[in-house]
Amino acid sequence: MGKQGSPRMLGADYNWNKAGLFHGFKNDPSKISSCKGVHGGKRHVWLGKNLRSMVIAFGLIGFLFLLDSLVYSLLEPTSGSAPKKSIEKMKERTTANVNEGKIPVQMYDRLMNLASFALAEKEFREDSTKFWKETYPEASIWRPCADRNSTTNLGKPKKSNGFILVSANGGLNQQRVAVCNAVAVASLLNATLVIPKFLYSNVWKDPSQFGDIYQLDHFTNNLKDDINLVKELPSNLKSLNFEAIGSLITDADIPKEATPADYVKTVLPLLLKNRVVHLLGFGNRLGFDPLPFELQRLRCKCNFHALKFAPEIERVGSLLIKRIRKFDAARNMLDKQLLGNFMSNTPLKGKDAAVGDQSKYLALHLRFEVDMVAYSQCEFGGGEDEREELQAYRESHFPLLAERLEKSKPTSPTELRRLGKCPLTPEEAALVLAGLGFNRETFIYLAGSRIYGGQSRMQTLSSLYPNLVTKEDLLNRSELEPFRNFSSQLAALDFIACATADVFAMTDSGSQLSSLVSGFRTYYGGGHAPTLRPIKKRLAAILLENSTIAWDSFEERIRKMIEEGQRVGVRGNKKSIYRQPRCPECMCKYH
Repeated sequence: MGKQGSPRMLGADYNWNKAGLFHGFKNDPSKISSCKGVHGGKRHVWLGKNLRSMVIAFGLIGFLFLLDSLVYSLLEPTSGSAPKKSIEKMKERTTANVNEGKIPVQMYDRLMNLASFALAEKEFREDSTKFWKETYPEASIWRPCADRNSTTNLGKPKKSNGFILVSANGGLNQQRVAVCNAVAVASLLNATLVIPKFLYSNVWKDPSQFGDIYQLDHFTNNLKDDINLVKELPSNLKSLNFEAIGSLITDADIPKEATPADYVKTVLPLLLKNRVVHLLGFGNRLGFDPLPFELQRLRCKCNFHALKFAPEIERVGSLLIKRIRKFDAARNMLDKQLLGNFMSNTPLKGKDAAVGDQSKYLALHLRFEVDMVAYSQCEFGGGEDEREELQAYRESHFPLLAERLEKSKPTSPTELRRLGKCPLTPEEAALVLAGLGFNRETFIYLAGSRIYGGQSRMQTLSSLYPNLVTKEDLLNRSELEPFRNFSSQLAALDFIACATADVFAMTDSGSQLSSLVSGFRTYYGGGHAPTLRPIKKRLAAILLENSTIAWDSFEERIRKMIEEGQRVGVRGNKKSIYRQPRCPECMCKYH
Protein backbone atom coordinates (compact mmCIF):
# COMPACT_ATOMS: atom_id res chain seq x y z
CA MET A 1 0.00 0.00 0.00
CA GLY A 2 2.88 2.40 0.83
CA LYS A 3 4.49 2.02 -2.59
CA GLN A 4 1.20 2.40 -4.43
CA GLY A 5 0.70 5.68 -2.55
CA SER A 6 4.11 7.14 -3.62
CA PRO A 7 3.00 8.64 -6.97
CA ARG A 8 0.19 10.48 -5.19
CA MET A 9 2.72 11.98 -2.67
CA LEU A 10 5.02 13.08 -5.51
CA GLY A 11 2.10 14.81 -7.16
CA ALA A 12 1.13 16.57 -3.95
CA ASP A 13 4.70 17.87 -3.45
CA TYR A 14 4.82 19.13 -7.03
CA ASN A 15 1.57 21.06 -6.64
CA TRP A 16 2.76 22.63 -3.39
CA ASN A 17 6.08 23.81 -4.98
CA LYS A 18 4.27 25.25 -7.97
CA ALA A 19 1.97 27.26 -5.71
CA GLY A 20 4.96 28.53 -3.77
CA LEU A 21 6.74 29.67 -6.93
CA PHE A 22 3.74 31.63 -8.18
CA HIS A 23 3.37 33.21 -4.76
CA GLY A 24 6.98 34.47 -5.03
CA PHE A 25 6.50 35.78 -8.56
CA LYS A 26 3.51 37.83 -7.47
CA ASN A 27 5.55 39.50 -4.71
CA ASP A 28 8.55 40.24 -6.97
CA PRO A 29 7.63 40.85 -10.67
CA SER A 30 11.33 41.28 -11.67
CA LYS A 31 11.88 37.56 -11.10
CA ILE A 32 9.55 36.68 -13.97
CA SER A 33 11.78 38.09 -16.72
CA SER A 34 14.96 36.60 -15.31
CA CYS A 35 13.33 33.24 -14.97
CA LYS A 36 12.33 33.19 -18.62
CA GLY A 37 15.95 33.53 -19.64
CA VAL A 38 17.30 30.58 -17.72
CA HIS A 39 14.28 28.26 -17.65
CA GLY A 40 15.10 26.19 -20.76
CA GLY A 41 18.71 25.55 -19.72
CA LYS A 42 17.86 24.53 -16.18
CA ARG A 43 15.22 22.11 -17.42
CA HIS A 44 17.76 20.20 -19.58
CA VAL A 45 20.23 20.05 -16.69
CA TRP A 46 17.52 18.76 -14.34
CA LEU A 47 16.40 16.09 -16.80
CA GLY A 48 19.99 14.95 -17.30
CA LYS A 49 20.53 14.50 -13.59
CA ASN A 50 17.20 12.78 -12.87
CA LEU A 51 16.46 10.69 -16.00
CA ARG A 52 17.76 7.45 -14.50
CA SER A 53 15.68 7.91 -11.34
CA MET A 54 12.56 8.57 -13.40
CA VAL A 55 13.04 5.42 -15.52
CA ILE A 56 13.51 3.32 -12.37
CA ALA A 57 10.39 4.89 -10.75
CA PHE A 58 8.17 4.24 -13.78
CA GLY A 59 9.55 0.70 -14.11
CA LEU A 60 8.75 0.04 -10.43
CA ILE A 61 5.19 1.34 -10.84
CA GLY A 62 4.64 -0.90 -13.90
CA PHE A 63 5.99 -3.90 -12.01
CA LEU A 64 3.59 -3.25 -9.11
CA PHE A 65 0.58 -3.07 -11.47
CA LEU A 66 1.64 -6.34 -13.11
CA LEU A 67 2.09 -8.03 -9.72
CA ASP A 68 -1.30 -6.76 -8.53
CA SER A 69 -3.00 -8.17 -11.63
CA LEU A 70 -1.29 -11.55 -11.19
CA VAL A 71 -2.25 -11.81 -7.50
CA TYR A 72 -5.90 -10.92 -8.32
CA SER A 73 -6.12 -13.66 -10.95
CA LEU A 74 -4.74 -16.22 -8.49
CA LEU A 75 -7.07 -15.22 -5.67
CA GLU A 76 -10.21 -14.88 -7.81
CA PRO A 77 -13.26 -16.79 -6.36
CA THR A 78 -13.05 -20.56 -6.53
CA SER A 79 -15.30 -20.72 -9.57
CA GLY A 80 -12.06 -20.99 -11.52
CA SER A 81 -11.71 -24.52 -10.19
CA ALA A 82 -15.33 -25.42 -10.93
CA PRO A 83 -16.15 -27.78 -13.80
CA LYS A 84 -16.10 -26.14 -17.21
CA LYS A 85 -19.82 -26.78 -17.69
CA SER A 86 -20.70 -24.93 -14.47
CA ILE A 87 -18.61 -21.93 -15.54
CA GLU A 88 -20.30 -21.85 -18.94
CA LYS A 89 -23.71 -22.02 -17.27
CA MET A 90 -22.79 -19.16 -14.97
CA LYS A 91 -21.79 -17.04 -17.98
CA GLU A 92 -25.04 -17.92 -19.74
CA ARG A 93 -27.06 -16.90 -16.69
CA THR A 94 -25.21 -13.60 -16.40
CA THR A 95 -25.74 -12.92 -20.12
CA ALA A 96 -29.41 -13.81 -19.77
CA ASN A 97 -29.83 -11.25 -16.99
CA VAL A 98 -28.20 -8.54 -19.10
CA ASN A 99 -30.34 -9.45 -22.10
CA GLU A 100 -33.49 -9.36 -20.00
CA GLY A 101 -32.51 -5.94 -18.75
CA LYS A 102 -33.68 -6.86 -15.27
CA ILE A 103 -31.77 -6.53 -12.04
CA PRO A 104 -32.01 -9.73 -9.94
CA VAL A 105 -34.82 -9.37 -7.38
CA GLN A 106 -34.06 -10.32 -3.78
CA MET A 107 -36.66 -9.97 -1.03
CA TYR A 108 -34.77 -11.49 1.90
CA ASP A 109 -31.24 -10.08 1.73
CA ARG A 110 -30.32 -10.84 5.33
CA LEU A 111 -31.63 -14.42 5.33
CA MET A 112 -29.96 -15.10 1.99
CA ASN A 113 -26.64 -13.95 3.44
CA LEU A 114 -27.12 -16.20 6.48
CA ALA A 115 -28.02 -19.12 4.18
CA SER A 116 -24.86 -18.49 2.10
CA PHE A 117 -22.68 -18.55 5.23
CA ALA A 118 -24.39 -21.71 6.50
CA LEU A 119 -23.90 -23.54 3.19
CA ALA A 120 -20.28 -22.37 2.95
CA GLU A 121 -19.58 -23.90 6.38
CA LYS A 122 -21.06 -27.24 5.25
CA GLU A 123 -19.34 -27.25 1.85
CA PHE A 124 -16.57 -29.69 2.79
CA ARG A 125 -18.62 -31.79 5.21
CA GLU A 126 -20.54 -34.95 4.41
CA ASP A 127 -24.20 -34.28 3.66
CA SER A 128 -25.94 -34.71 7.00
CA THR A 129 -29.54 -33.66 6.27
CA LYS A 130 -32.08 -36.26 7.34
CA PHE A 131 -34.57 -35.31 4.63
CA TRP A 132 -33.13 -37.69 2.05
CA LYS A 133 -35.24 -40.30 3.86
CA GLU A 134 -38.84 -40.49 5.04
CA THR A 135 -39.23 -38.84 8.45
CA TYR A 136 -41.83 -41.34 9.63
CA PRO A 137 -40.98 -45.09 9.35
CA GLU A 138 -44.66 -46.08 9.42
CA ALA A 139 -44.92 -44.87 5.80
CA SER A 140 -43.44 -48.22 4.74
CA ILE A 141 -46.34 -50.31 6.05
CA TRP A 142 -48.61 -49.20 3.17
CA ARG A 143 -48.38 -51.20 -0.08
CA PRO A 144 -50.12 -50.92 -3.50
CA CYS A 145 -53.15 -53.15 -4.01
CA ALA A 146 -55.71 -51.26 -6.14
CA ASP A 147 -55.28 -53.83 -8.92
CA ARG A 148 -56.47 -56.73 -6.78
CA ASN A 149 -59.91 -58.16 -7.39
CA SER A 150 -62.19 -58.36 -4.40
CA THR A 151 -65.37 -60.25 -3.64
CA THR A 152 -67.34 -57.03 -4.14
CA ASN A 153 -65.73 -56.22 -7.51
CA LEU A 154 -68.40 -54.70 -9.75
CA GLY A 155 -67.04 -56.12 -13.02
CA LYS A 156 -68.21 -54.91 -16.39
CA PRO A 157 -71.95 -55.02 -17.12
CA LYS A 158 -73.39 -57.76 -19.31
CA LYS A 159 -75.51 -55.20 -21.10
CA SER A 160 -74.35 -51.65 -21.80
CA ASN A 161 -76.67 -48.69 -21.32
CA GLY A 162 -74.93 -46.80 -24.10
CA PHE A 163 -71.72 -44.98 -24.95
CA ILE A 164 -69.92 -42.24 -23.06
CA LEU A 165 -67.72 -39.97 -25.14
CA VAL A 166 -65.36 -37.74 -23.12
CA SER A 167 -63.44 -34.67 -24.32
CA ALA A 168 -60.95 -33.69 -21.62
CA ASN A 169 -59.49 -30.20 -21.36
CA GLY A 170 -56.39 -28.82 -19.63
CA GLY A 171 -52.83 -30.11 -19.67
CA LEU A 172 -51.31 -33.53 -19.00
CA ASN A 173 -52.31 -33.84 -15.36
CA GLN A 174 -55.83 -32.41 -15.64
CA GLN A 175 -56.47 -34.81 -18.52
CA ARG A 176 -55.13 -37.74 -16.50
CA VAL A 177 -57.61 -37.01 -13.70
CA ALA A 178 -60.40 -36.67 -16.27
CA VAL A 179 -59.63 -40.11 -17.75
CA CYS A 180 -59.74 -41.79 -14.33
CA ASN A 181 -62.98 -40.02 -13.43
CA ALA A 182 -64.50 -41.05 -16.79
CA VAL A 183 -63.64 -44.70 -16.10
CA ALA A 184 -65.47 -44.49 -12.76
CA VAL A 185 -68.52 -42.76 -14.31
CA ALA A 186 -68.73 -45.38 -17.09
CA SER A 187 -68.72 -48.13 -14.46
CA LEU A 188 -71.30 -46.28 -12.37
CA LEU A 189 -73.73 -45.91 -15.31
CA ASN A 190 -73.08 -49.39 -16.83
CA ALA A 191 -71.88 -47.63 -19.98
CA THR A 192 -69.25 -48.32 -22.63
CA LEU A 193 -66.42 -45.79 -22.55
CA VAL A 194 -64.95 -44.54 -25.81
CA ILE A 195 -61.20 -43.91 -25.43
CA PRO A 196 -61.18 -40.27 -24.23
CA LYS A 197 -60.27 -37.42 -26.57
CA PHE A 198 -58.03 -34.55 -25.49
CA LEU A 199 -59.14 -31.04 -26.42
CA TYR A 200 -56.69 -28.64 -28.06
CA SER A 201 -56.03 -25.67 -25.78
CA ASN A 202 -54.79 -22.22 -26.77
CA VAL A 203 -52.82 -22.24 -23.52
CA TRP A 204 -51.14 -25.64 -23.86
CA LYS A 205 -51.15 -25.71 -27.69
CA ASP A 206 -50.72 -29.48 -27.78
CA PRO A 207 -52.56 -31.67 -30.34
CA SER A 208 -51.53 -34.92 -28.54
CA GLN A 209 -54.19 -37.59 -28.20
CA PHE A 210 -54.46 -40.52 -25.79
CA GLY A 211 -52.21 -42.88 -27.78
CA ASP A 212 -49.50 -40.23 -28.10
CA ILE A 213 -49.09 -40.04 -24.32
CA TYR A 214 -50.25 -43.41 -22.94
CA GLN A 215 -50.01 -47.07 -23.98
CA LEU A 216 -53.46 -47.78 -25.39
CA ASP A 217 -53.21 -51.61 -25.36
CA HIS A 218 -51.98 -51.63 -21.77
CA PHE A 219 -54.88 -49.36 -20.77
CA THR A 220 -57.56 -51.55 -22.37
CA ASN A 221 -56.04 -54.84 -21.14
CA ASN A 222 -55.72 -53.50 -17.59
CA LEU A 223 -59.38 -52.45 -17.41
CA LYS A 224 -60.99 -55.14 -19.59
CA ASP A 225 -62.56 -56.89 -16.58
CA ASP A 226 -63.94 -53.65 -15.13
CA ILE A 227 -65.58 -51.69 -17.96
CA ASN A 228 -66.43 -51.95 -21.63
CA LEU A 229 -63.96 -49.96 -23.76
CA VAL A 230 -64.00 -49.11 -27.48
CA LYS A 231 -61.71 -46.96 -29.60
CA GLU A 232 -64.50 -45.24 -31.52
CA LEU A 233 -68.27 -44.76 -31.55
CA PRO A 234 -70.29 -47.09 -33.79
CA SER A 235 -70.79 -45.55 -37.24
CA ASN A 236 -74.54 -45.04 -36.72
CA LEU A 237 -73.83 -42.74 -33.72
CA LYS A 238 -70.92 -40.77 -35.18
CA SER A 239 -73.14 -38.60 -37.38
CA LEU A 240 -75.50 -37.52 -34.59
CA ASN A 241 -75.74 -33.88 -33.59
CA PHE A 242 -75.25 -34.32 -29.84
CA GLU A 243 -76.32 -30.79 -29.01
CA ALA A 244 -79.51 -31.07 -31.03
CA ILE A 245 -80.59 -34.30 -29.30
CA GLY A 246 -79.62 -32.98 -25.85
CA SER A 247 -76.71 -35.37 -25.33
CA LEU A 248 -74.01 -32.70 -25.09
CA ILE A 249 -73.17 -32.25 -21.40
CA THR A 250 -70.82 -29.47 -20.27
CA ASP A 251 -69.35 -28.48 -16.91
CA ALA A 252 -72.31 -26.11 -16.52
CA ASP A 253 -74.65 -29.12 -16.39
CA ILE A 254 -72.71 -31.00 -13.71
CA PRO A 255 -71.67 -29.42 -10.39
CA LYS A 256 -68.06 -29.40 -9.35
CA GLU A 257 -67.18 -32.37 -7.11
CA ALA A 258 -70.39 -34.05 -8.28
CA THR A 259 -71.74 -37.13 -6.49
CA PRO A 260 -72.82 -40.42 -8.12
CA ALA A 261 -76.43 -39.28 -7.57
CA ASP A 262 -75.80 -36.23 -9.78
CA TYR A 263 -74.75 -38.48 -12.67
CA VAL A 264 -77.64 -40.87 -12.17
CA LYS A 265 -80.05 -37.94 -12.20
CA THR A 266 -78.55 -35.85 -15.04
CA VAL A 267 -76.67 -38.20 -17.35
CA LEU A 268 -78.30 -41.62 -17.10
CA PRO A 269 -81.73 -40.59 -18.54
CA LEU A 270 -80.05 -39.07 -21.62
CA LEU A 271 -77.85 -42.14 -22.00
CA LEU A 272 -80.86 -44.48 -21.94
CA LYS A 273 -82.80 -42.24 -24.33
CA ASN A 274 -80.12 -41.49 -26.96
CA ARG A 275 -77.67 -44.35 -26.39
CA VAL A 276 -74.83 -41.82 -26.24
CA VAL A 277 -73.71 -38.79 -24.21
CA HIS A 278 -70.77 -36.48 -24.84
CA LEU A 279 -69.11 -35.05 -21.72
CA LEU A 280 -67.44 -31.92 -23.14
CA GLY A 281 -64.62 -30.25 -21.22
CA PHE A 282 -64.86 -33.01 -18.65
CA GLY A 283 -62.40 -32.54 -15.81
CA ASN A 284 -62.70 -32.44 -12.05
CA ARG A 285 -66.40 -33.31 -12.11
CA LEU A 286 -66.51 -36.29 -9.77
CA GLY A 287 -66.07 -35.78 -6.05
CA PHE A 288 -64.02 -38.04 -3.81
CA ASP A 289 -66.69 -38.65 -1.18
CA PRO A 290 -69.17 -40.13 -0.84
CA LEU A 291 -68.28 -42.76 -3.43
CA PRO A 292 -68.80 -46.54 -3.35
CA PHE A 293 -65.67 -48.51 -2.35
CA GLU A 294 -65.31 -50.26 -5.73
CA LEU A 295 -65.66 -47.08 -7.77
CA GLN A 296 -62.96 -45.45 -5.63
CA ARG A 297 -60.74 -48.48 -6.12
CA LEU A 298 -61.34 -48.38 -9.86
CA ARG A 299 -60.12 -44.78 -10.01
CA CYS A 300 -56.96 -45.80 -8.17
CA LYS A 301 -56.44 -48.76 -10.48
CA CYS A 302 -56.79 -46.50 -13.52
CA ASN A 303 -54.35 -43.86 -12.24
CA PHE A 304 -51.66 -46.08 -10.74
CA HIS A 305 -51.86 -49.17 -12.96
CA ALA A 306 -53.71 -48.62 -16.26
CA LEU A 307 -52.09 -45.37 -17.38
CA LYS A 308 -48.52 -46.05 -18.50
CA PHE A 309 -46.62 -43.53 -20.59
CA ALA A 310 -46.01 -44.29 -24.27
CA PRO A 311 -42.75 -46.16 -25.07
CA GLU A 312 -41.07 -43.09 -26.60
CA ILE A 313 -41.77 -41.08 -23.44
CA GLU A 314 -40.42 -43.95 -21.32
CA ARG A 315 -37.31 -44.20 -23.50
CA VAL A 316 -36.39 -40.51 -23.35
CA GLY A 317 -37.42 -40.40 -19.69
CA SER A 318 -34.93 -43.19 -18.97
CA LEU A 319 -32.18 -41.20 -20.75
CA LEU A 320 -32.99 -38.28 -18.48
CA ILE A 321 -32.77 -40.39 -15.33
CA LYS A 322 -29.55 -42.14 -16.42
CA ARG A 323 -27.85 -38.81 -16.97
CA ILE A 324 -28.96 -37.47 -13.62
CA ARG A 325 -27.99 -40.58 -11.67
CA LYS A 326 -24.94 -41.52 -13.78
CA PHE A 327 -25.91 -45.20 -13.77
CA ASP A 328 -28.31 -47.50 -15.62
CA ALA A 329 -30.37 -49.65 -13.26
CA ALA A 330 -33.90 -49.67 -11.94
CA ARG A 331 -33.92 -49.20 -8.18
CA ASN A 332 -37.53 -49.65 -7.14
CA MET A 333 -41.17 -50.00 -8.18
CA LEU A 334 -41.32 -46.33 -9.19
CA ASP A 335 -38.61 -46.90 -11.80
CA LYS A 336 -40.29 -50.04 -13.15
CA GLN A 337 -43.71 -48.40 -13.37
CA LEU A 338 -42.53 -45.21 -15.07
CA LEU A 339 -39.55 -46.36 -17.17
CA GLY A 340 -40.75 -49.77 -18.33
CA ASN A 341 -38.02 -51.95 -19.86
CA PHE A 342 -35.72 -49.05 -20.68
CA MET A 343 -33.90 -49.34 -17.36
CA SER A 344 -31.84 -52.41 -16.52
CA ASN A 345 -33.24 -54.63 -13.77
CA THR A 346 -29.77 -55.84 -12.78
CA PRO A 347 -28.95 -54.68 -9.23
CA LEU A 348 -25.93 -52.42 -8.78
CA LYS A 349 -22.80 -54.09 -7.41
CA GLY A 350 -19.34 -53.03 -6.27
CA LYS A 351 -18.21 -49.68 -7.64
CA ASP A 352 -21.56 -49.12 -9.38
CA ALA A 353 -23.37 -49.47 -6.05
CA ALA A 354 -21.10 -46.81 -4.55
CA VAL A 355 -21.84 -44.48 -7.47
CA GLY A 356 -25.55 -45.14 -6.95
CA ASP A 357 -25.33 -43.94 -3.36
CA GLN A 358 -23.57 -40.76 -4.44
CA SER A 359 -25.91 -39.93 -7.33
CA LYS A 360 -28.84 -38.75 -5.25
CA TYR A 361 -30.92 -35.92 -6.61
CA LEU A 362 -33.75 -33.70 -5.49
CA ALA A 363 -36.53 -32.73 -7.90
CA LEU A 364 -38.14 -29.32 -7.41
CA HIS A 365 -41.47 -28.31 -8.92
CA LEU A 366 -41.38 -24.53 -8.84
CA ARG A 367 -44.82 -23.04 -9.53
CA PHE A 368 -43.93 -19.47 -10.45
CA GLU A 369 -45.35 -19.01 -13.94
CA VAL A 370 -46.61 -15.56 -14.97
CA ASP A 371 -50.30 -16.60 -15.03
CA MET A 372 -50.15 -17.95 -11.48
CA VAL A 373 -48.18 -14.94 -10.25
CA ALA A 374 -50.58 -12.45 -11.88
CA TYR A 375 -53.72 -14.24 -10.68
CA SER A 376 -52.45 -14.33 -7.09
CA GLN A 377 -52.54 -10.48 -6.80
CA CYS A 378 -49.43 -10.68 -4.62
CA GLU A 379 -46.26 -8.59 -4.89
CA PHE A 380 -42.81 -10.11 -5.22
CA GLY A 381 -40.33 -7.30 -4.60
CA GLY A 382 -40.17 -6.00 -8.17
CA GLY A 383 -41.61 -2.58 -7.37
CA GLU A 384 -43.71 -0.43 -9.70
CA ASP A 385 -42.47 -2.12 -12.89
CA GLU A 386 -43.63 -5.49 -11.59
CA ARG A 387 -47.04 -4.10 -10.51
CA GLU A 388 -47.65 -2.55 -13.93
CA GLU A 389 -46.54 -5.69 -15.77
CA LEU A 390 -48.79 -8.01 -13.75
CA GLN A 391 -51.75 -5.63 -13.96
CA ALA A 392 -51.39 -5.53 -17.76
CA TYR A 393 -51.26 -9.35 -17.81
CA ARG A 394 -54.42 -9.57 -15.66
CA GLU A 395 -56.30 -7.17 -17.95
CA SER A 396 -55.25 -9.18 -21.00
CA HIS A 397 -55.67 -12.74 -19.71
CA PHE A 398 -58.04 -12.44 -16.72
CA PRO A 399 -60.42 -9.57 -17.67
CA LEU A 400 -63.15 -10.69 -15.26
CA LEU A 401 -60.67 -10.72 -12.37
CA ALA A 402 -59.33 -7.28 -13.35
CA GLU A 403 -62.88 -5.92 -13.52
CA ARG A 404 -63.77 -7.39 -10.13
CA LEU A 405 -60.66 -5.90 -8.54
CA GLU A 406 -61.60 -2.45 -9.88
CA LYS A 407 -65.09 -2.60 -8.39
CA SER A 408 -64.17 -3.99 -4.97
CA LYS A 409 -61.50 -3.35 -2.39
CA PRO A 410 -59.08 -6.27 -2.82
CA THR A 411 -57.10 -7.85 -0.01
CA SER A 412 -53.72 -6.13 0.26
CA PRO A 413 -50.63 -7.97 -1.09
CA THR A 414 -49.13 -7.87 2.43
CA GLU A 415 -52.20 -9.57 3.91
CA LEU A 416 -52.30 -12.15 1.11
CA ARG A 417 -48.70 -13.05 1.87
CA ARG A 418 -49.41 -13.30 5.61
CA LEU A 419 -52.32 -15.67 4.89
CA GLY A 420 -50.06 -17.94 2.81
CA LYS A 421 -51.90 -17.14 -0.43
CA CYS A 422 -48.82 -16.17 -2.49
CA PRO A 423 -46.86 -18.52 -4.78
CA LEU A 424 -43.38 -19.24 -3.44
CA THR A 425 -40.59 -17.42 -5.27
CA PRO A 426 -37.38 -19.24 -6.31
CA GLU A 427 -35.66 -17.31 -3.49
CA GLU A 428 -38.12 -18.65 -0.90
CA ALA A 429 -37.67 -22.19 -2.24
CA ALA A 430 -33.88 -21.79 -1.89
CA LEU A 431 -34.25 -20.65 1.72
CA VAL A 432 -36.45 -23.65 2.57
CA LEU A 433 -33.90 -26.09 1.09
CA ALA A 434 -31.05 -24.36 2.93
CA GLY A 435 -33.06 -24.43 6.15
CA LEU A 436 -33.52 -28.20 5.74
CA GLY A 437 -29.76 -28.66 5.51
CA PHE A 438 -29.34 -29.59 1.84
CA ASN A 439 -25.78 -28.62 1.05
CA ARG A 440 -24.50 -26.52 -1.84
CA GLU A 441 -23.51 -29.59 -3.89
CA THR A 442 -27.08 -30.98 -3.95
CA PHE A 443 -28.05 -31.97 -7.48
CA ILE A 444 -31.44 -30.39 -8.24
CA TYR A 445 -33.73 -31.18 -11.18
CA LEU A 446 -36.06 -28.26 -11.89
CA ALA A 447 -39.44 -29.24 -13.34
CA GLY A 448 -40.80 -26.70 -15.79
CA SER A 449 -38.81 -23.74 -17.02
CA ARG A 450 -41.25 -20.88 -17.66
CA ILE A 451 -40.37 -19.02 -14.47
CA TYR A 452 -41.74 -15.48 -14.24
CA GLY A 453 -38.80 -13.07 -14.41
CA GLY A 454 -36.51 -15.67 -15.99
CA GLN A 455 -32.90 -15.75 -14.84
CA SER A 456 -33.21 -12.50 -12.90
CA ARG A 457 -35.57 -14.41 -10.57
CA MET A 458 -33.58 -17.63 -10.65
CA GLN A 459 -30.24 -16.09 -9.69
CA THR A 460 -30.89 -16.29 -5.93
CA LEU A 461 -31.70 -20.01 -6.16
CA SER A 462 -28.83 -20.86 -8.51
CA SER A 463 -26.34 -18.88 -6.40
CA LEU A 464 -27.06 -21.13 -3.39
CA TYR A 465 -27.49 -24.29 -5.48
CA PRO A 466 -25.37 -24.14 -8.66
CA ASN A 467 -26.03 -27.82 -9.60
CA LEU A 468 -29.46 -26.92 -10.95
CA VAL A 469 -30.58 -28.52 -14.23
CA THR A 470 -33.66 -28.90 -16.44
CA LYS A 471 -34.50 -31.47 -19.10
CA GLU A 472 -33.23 -28.96 -21.67
CA ASP A 473 -29.79 -29.12 -20.01
CA LEU A 474 -29.66 -32.92 -19.95
CA LEU A 475 -31.16 -33.88 -23.30
CA ASN A 476 -29.71 -32.77 -26.62
CA ARG A 477 -31.68 -31.09 -29.39
CA SER A 478 -32.34 -34.27 -31.40
CA GLU A 479 -33.62 -36.09 -28.30
CA LEU A 480 -36.02 -33.25 -27.46
CA GLU A 481 -37.10 -32.54 -31.04
CA PRO A 482 -39.94 -35.16 -31.18
CA PHE A 483 -41.54 -33.45 -28.16
CA ARG A 484 -40.85 -29.85 -29.19
CA ASN A 485 -44.45 -28.84 -30.00
CA PHE A 486 -46.13 -31.20 -27.53
CA SER A 487 -46.26 -29.60 -24.08
CA SER A 488 -48.07 -32.55 -22.48
CA GLN A 489 -45.38 -34.97 -23.61
CA LEU A 490 -42.69 -32.61 -22.27
CA ALA A 491 -44.64 -32.43 -19.01
CA ALA A 492 -44.59 -36.25 -18.90
CA LEU A 493 -40.76 -36.12 -18.82
CA ASP A 494 -40.94 -33.77 -15.84
CA PHE A 495 -43.46 -36.12 -14.20
CA ILE A 496 -41.01 -39.03 -14.56
CA ALA A 497 -38.00 -37.06 -13.25
CA CYS A 498 -39.97 -35.80 -10.23
CA ALA A 499 -41.61 -39.12 -9.37
CA THR A 500 -38.36 -41.14 -9.50
CA ALA A 501 -36.26 -38.56 -7.58
CA ASP A 502 -34.69 -39.42 -4.22
CA VAL A 503 -36.55 -36.41 -2.79
CA PHE A 504 -39.39 -34.43 -4.34
CA ALA A 505 -39.95 -30.84 -3.21
CA MET A 506 -42.96 -28.77 -4.22
CA THR A 507 -43.82 -25.12 -3.69
CA ASP A 508 -47.58 -25.44 -4.25
CA SER A 509 -49.45 -28.48 -2.94
CA GLY A 510 -52.51 -27.46 -4.99
CA SER A 511 -50.72 -28.04 -8.31
CA GLN A 512 -51.98 -31.02 -10.29
CA LEU A 513 -48.46 -32.19 -11.17
CA SER A 514 -47.30 -31.93 -7.56
CA SER A 515 -50.42 -33.73 -6.33
CA LEU A 516 -50.15 -36.60 -8.81
CA VAL A 517 -46.39 -36.98 -8.39
CA SER A 518 -46.61 -37.05 -4.59
CA GLY A 519 -49.44 -39.62 -4.82
CA PHE A 520 -47.35 -41.78 -7.15
CA ARG A 521 -44.43 -41.63 -4.75
CA THR A 522 -46.68 -42.62 -1.86
CA TYR A 523 -48.21 -45.50 -3.82
CA TYR A 524 -45.04 -47.02 -5.29
CA GLY A 525 -42.33 -45.58 -3.01
CA GLY A 526 -42.51 -48.26 -0.34
CA GLY A 527 -42.01 -45.63 2.36
CA HIS A 528 -38.67 -44.57 0.83
CA ALA A 529 -39.71 -41.65 -1.38
CA PRO A 530 -39.95 -38.50 0.75
CA THR A 531 -41.95 -35.50 -0.43
CA LEU A 532 -41.36 -32.00 1.00
CA ARG A 533 -44.42 -29.74 1.27
CA PRO A 534 -44.13 -26.26 2.77
CA ILE A 535 -47.12 -24.99 4.74
CA LYS A 536 -47.29 -21.57 3.12
CA LYS A 537 -49.01 -19.74 5.97
CA ARG A 538 -46.42 -20.94 8.48
CA LEU A 539 -43.58 -20.21 6.07
CA ALA A 540 -44.88 -16.66 5.57
CA ALA A 541 -44.83 -16.09 9.36
CA ILE A 542 -41.21 -17.30 9.53
CA LEU A 543 -40.09 -15.15 6.59
CA LEU A 544 -41.74 -12.06 8.07
CA GLU A 545 -38.99 -12.22 10.71
CA ASN A 546 -36.30 -11.86 8.02
CA SER A 547 -34.68 -8.85 9.73
CA THR A 548 -34.32 -10.43 13.19
CA ILE A 549 -34.51 -14.24 13.16
CA ALA A 550 -31.32 -16.19 13.96
CA TRP A 551 -30.31 -18.86 11.45
CA ASP A 552 -30.50 -21.68 14.03
CA SER A 553 -34.07 -20.69 14.85
CA PHE A 554 -34.95 -20.42 11.15
CA GLU A 555 -33.62 -23.94 10.48
CA GLU A 556 -35.53 -25.43 13.41
CA ARG A 557 -38.85 -23.88 12.42
CA ILE A 558 -38.47 -24.85 8.75
CA ARG A 559 -37.70 -28.46 9.69
CA LYS A 560 -40.70 -28.71 12.01
CA MET A 561 -42.96 -27.28 9.28
CA ILE A 562 -41.81 -29.87 6.70
CA GLU A 563 -41.99 -32.74 9.19
CA GLU A 564 -45.61 -31.84 9.91
CA GLY A 565 -46.39 -32.07 6.18
CA GLN A 566 -44.88 -35.58 6.10
CA ARG A 567 -47.10 -37.10 8.80
CA VAL A 568 -48.47 -40.50 7.82
CA GLY A 569 -52.22 -40.97 8.03
CA VAL A 570 -55.22 -42.32 6.17
CA ARG A 571 -56.71 -40.07 3.48
CA GLY A 572 -59.09 -37.54 4.97
CA ASN A 573 -62.71 -37.09 3.92
CA LYS A 574 -63.09 -35.46 0.46
CA LYS A 575 -59.30 -35.36 -0.03
CA SER A 576 -57.87 -36.32 -3.41
CA ILE A 577 -57.33 -40.04 -3.80
CA TYR A 578 -54.74 -39.31 -6.49
CA ARG A 579 -52.64 -37.28 -4.06
CA GLN A 580 -53.31 -39.29 -0.88
CA PRO A 581 -53.83 -42.94 -1.80
CA ARG A 582 -53.24 -44.24 1.74
CA CYS A 583 -56.72 -45.67 2.22
CA PRO A 584 -58.29 -49.16 2.04
CA GLU A 585 -59.62 -48.55 -1.47
CA CYS A 586 -56.11 -48.06 -2.90
CA MET A 587 -53.48 -49.48 -0.57
CA CYS A 588 -53.16 -52.32 1.90
CA LYS A 589 -51.63 -51.94 5.34
CA TYR A 590 -49.04 -54.49 6.45
CA HIS A 591 -47.88 -54.59 10.08
